[in-house]
Amino acid sequence: QATRQDPRITRVGRFLRKTSLDELPQLFNVLRGDMSLVGPRPHALSHNEYYSTVLARYANRHKVKPGMTGWAQVNGYRGETDTPEKMRRRVEHDLWYIENWSVWLDVKILAMTPFYGFVNTNAF
Repeated sequence: QATRQDPRITRVGRFLRKTSLDELPQLFNVLRGDMSLVGPRPHALSHNEYYSTVLARYANRHKVKPGMTGWAQVNGYRGETDTPEKMRRRVEHDLWYIENWSVWLDVKILAMTPFYGFVNTNAF
């Protein structure tokens, strides 16, 4: 996971990450059926292993396909998850989404994403 002030990220890369344009290739995963437009964001395998031991209900977020955007992202839980507390809050939002899923909730999240999910100060 990239971090703030990561020396590997160029100015162009920083712009792409800040505006979430770097996520566009995931549309191919959506078209193939591997991902959904809305759902919990996928995490790196190392994060899955670690947070499964730290957060009791973490694995429940895998009951649905990962998404390009999600309830956690439009509520400000986007970007670096460098502490268990940040991940706990993100997972709580993911689980709330799964437990309260509806077509209308997906429509709401998709409508909110351009305003809250793509351009965000937590992204870098």
